Formats: sequence, structure tokens, C-alpha cells
Amino acid sequence: MGSGGYLNYKMEISYDGTRYYGWERQPDKDTIQGKLESVLSVLNGTSVEVIGAGRTDAGVHARKMTANVRLETELSPEGIRDYMNHYLPDDICVNKLVVASDRFHARYNAMGKLYTYTCYVGEEKPVFDRRYVTVLDFSPDVEKMREAAGYLTGTHDFRAFCANPKMKKSTVRCVDSIEILRKKDRLYLNFHGNGFLQNMVRIMTGTLLQVGEGRIPPERVREILEGLDRREAGPTAPAKGLCLMKVDY
Repeated sequence: MGSGGYLNYKMEISYDGTRYYGWERQPDKDTIQGKLESVLSVLNGTSVEVIGAGRTDAGVHARKMTANVRLETELSPEGIRDYMNHYLPDDICVNKLVVASDRFHARYNAMGKLYTYTCYVGEEKPVFDRRYVTVLDFSPDVEKMREAAGYLTGTHDFRAFCANPKMKKSTVRCVDSIEILRKKDRLYLNFHGNGFLQNMVRIMTGTLLQVGEGRIPPERVREILEGLDRREAGPTAPAKGLCLMKVDY
């Protein structure tokens, strides 16, 4: 497996994205990929590339981001994991690290992703999880939001829900389920699909929240989807409420 002593390792990573400029490596900016590569390059003795299942935006969190990396080291998988967790900052943790097949690729082999967007709808302030929820100043109509979410479920061209107006590649994606749950003072929006465009989950959330607030009727969401115009969709919901929950393989 591997060549020249290199093995392919699969990792599951949790991170609090609050202080990072997203997943993707950027010069002179703190990113998740950059932190992981920095630690692993010291371990490996040469620069390495960490391949993530996707690119979370600045400020977005993850409970189970999957990534892979090729390393040449005498350390066991547990040893690599422990080394990384020792040298990584406290807001990034490698939960699991195993030897993968040589052909495993975290991005190309991913079959689906689950994202959860969390809103706070209580009377007080969410002091202890304020970094992970978006505070709403209204009580949303969950049934109307569910009705609107029905129009977004399935395979569609999601150009109206993409932040990149110059997107050259296909903007067709399959969102196989959108679940909206109210539990006490939390509102959860769970999005599962085969892949998501830039800011897509946050724009869908912003649009559904407009429905929940009564600003637009549920059926308007179908028109927005069919219109393929980002300007017609709702605002991009704040990054801090979004978390990548898991990646399917």
C-alpha cells in the first residue's frame, strides 16, 4: 500500500471555526487545512497536502470533517493522532485516524454530507453557546418553513442559492432531505445532500427563515429556485450557526 514507504491515512476532525478563515489553506491567514498541514509537515519532515471532504466557509464549524493525507512515518496511527492533538490548537481535534486504502480520496469518494444549522429562539441570551447558534428575534412558523423546504428537496439547479456568480461548473445538486425541528429554545435545520455550492446551506437557511418570519410565502421559494437569480433568494445566514455533522462514504 502506498509507494516509497508512504501510507494514506484517513482522519475525522472536529473544529470550532470561529477564528479561522475557513477550511482552505490561504497565505498569511489561519485556516483549518493550514494548521493541519503545518503540524503534519513537521512530523513528516517534508511538506504534505491534507485533502478535505469539502471546504467549509470562514466561521463554520465541523463535528466530523473527513480528510486524508499521505505520510511516511514510523509512528502508529494512534501515535500520529496523539502527536497532532498535542501540537494542534485547542479548537481543532483529530478524533480518529486510520490507515486507508491507497485509492481513498476524501473529496472524490464522498457520497453525501449532513449539515446542521442551529438557531436560538429563547427569551434569554445563549451565553455559553453563543459561538454556535444564530439568535432570532422572532418565533418562526416551522410548518411554513417545512412546506417551503419541500420545494428545495430533490435534484435542482441551485444557482439562486450559490454565492459565486461566476460559477462555471454545474450548479445542479441533489438535496435529499431537509429536516426542520424545534426543540425548546433551539431550531435545527438539517440538510443532507450529495454536495453543496458555496454558501448554499446558509442561503437556503436565510431564505427559509424569511418564510418562517412571514416575509415571503412558502411557494415563493419554488419561484426563487426556478428563477436562478441569487438576488431573489434570502440573505446568507451567519456562519456561526452552521456545522458539518458528517460525511458519507
